[in-house]
Amino acid sequence: MVYFGKVKGGRIELDPPGRLPEGARVRVEPVGEQASGNVEHPDPADNLASEAVDVGITDMSDEHDHYASGAPKRSRDR
Repeated sequence: MVYFGKVKGGRIELDPPGRLPEGARVRVEPVGEQASGNVEHPDPADNLASEAVDVGITDMSDEHDHYASGAPKRSRDR
């Protein structure tokens, strides 16, 4: 299970109903904008738009099957 919370006064306060047993081992990982400068190996999926490449295909969403697997185009008049 994943719990979310915030750092307040140097301690982590979990959002309700975040209750863990005393002494429970946890892994803390920053998320959102704060994560970009604090993580040694950020996940590229966190900022996927920065990985976008313009390939000049204007009908990709309509003709995904054609570009992904070579299926015939559904419509030639678009």
